[in-house]
Amino acid sequence: MKPTVVIVGRPNVGKSSLVNRLVGRRVAVVEEERGVTRDRKTVEVDWRGITFDLVDTGGWLAVGDELEDKVSKQANLALQEATLVLLVVDTMVGVMEEDVEAARWVLKTGKPVLLVANKVDDERHESAIWEFFSLGAGEPFPISALHGRRSGDLLDRIVDMITEGTPEPLEDTEPDDDALNVAIVGRPNVGKSTLFNHLIGEERAVVHDMPGTTRDAVDTVVDTAEGRIRFIDTAGMRKRARTEAGLETYSVLRSLQALDRADIALLVIDATEGATGQDQRLAERISAAGCPALIILNKWELISTEDRPIVLAGVADKLAFLGDAPVIKTTALSGKGAHKILPALHVAATDYVKRISTGTLNRAIRDLQVKHPCPTGRIRYAVQGAVEPPTFTLFASGRIPSTYLRYIERILRERFELGTTPLRIRVRVD
Repeated sequence: MKPTVVIVGRPNVGKSSLVNRLVGRRVAVVEEERGVTRDRKTVEVDWRGITFDLVDTGGWLAVGDELEDKVSKQANLALQEATLVLLVVDTMVGVMEEDVEAARWVLKTGKPVLLVANKVDDERHESAIWEFFSLGAGEPFPISALHGRRSGDLLDRIVDMITEGTPEPLEDTEPDDDALNVAIVGRPNVGKSTLFNHLIGEERAVVHDMPGTTRDAVDTVVDTAEGRIRFIDTAGMRKRARTEAGLETYSVLRSLQALDRADIALLVIDATEGATGQDQRLAERISAAGCPALIILNKWELISTEDRPIVLAGVADKLAFLGDAPVIKTTALSGKGAHKILPALHVAATDYVKRISTGTLNRAIRDLQVKHPCPTGRIRYAVQGAVEPPTFTLFASGRIPSTYLRYIERILRERFELGTTPLRIRVRVD
């Protein structure tokens, strides 16, 4: 039987346009209107001498009317037969709640998944894909189905994944326990493994001056005064152009997977080099994963007293993605400063799962509007829909400006002592 590649995603992300692009001709109806595709449509694709069936599905929805439920059922049936699933998202809109639900639905099946970030029309828009790491479906593959950008590269990736030579999908080996998952990430040779060994109190990871010594994620569970913690020491991440094919490529993928399952990330930076462009990219990925972060400035003792303010200013400027994340100065070789990490992890973990009652939250929203009314609408009601990170939905009578949303975030942090944990604020206009 031919391999079957199934395209899924919420409505109106460009699934049918992607089908037409991969097939090379117009076989699916494409309209801006939501829900044009309803039934499964199967077409044959040949690429590099490999033939496979490509299945277009209607937009999947967790909850819908009777027709939408039938469309979702068709997508479910297609998924059961899939060799590979293409989960399509829209980078122009960003992560929606339906994207999150669709990702959970796909990942539960255990099928190999390739996350396709559609509508990336040029290089300037590629940075928008990192937000989708929070879906937990791996590294997004940027493409523009409308303009054909990277469609050939996508077909290459599909063929590689459905043929026998493809490495086995990474398994999620996270045990089901109450340990706090802490991923230690950073560029190669910044002292991650040395810090890791100091935190767990024994020599578990190979420490060497050669960059890239750690090839896989190493998990160690430690019982501490702050509770049980699982430290995940990961391979150093580096620029794609400098990443060797094969073993090191999959080391990087495992590092990204470690971030996906982390509750908190420790971003380790070499203080002698300061925050670099690669550190910025890592900060973007941590931010996209939605977990709190601690910034560890390692080798701090090598920085002169007069240069230290300059290094700290550079970190604040280049790692603004992480907001007001705590900065801890350490010397991993001697362990100096490392004693501050566990208490900071405890505070971050507590704030990450903090839940505020609906009544208390709405009193805070009422008070802040009395003090400074929103110029474009009124917030009628607010609820906290989720934790990890705390996520708030505001029901408003009009559009809420970004400046006012920042004001709301600041007040909520101060009033409920939410510290530096990431907050998500969503607005629904009635």
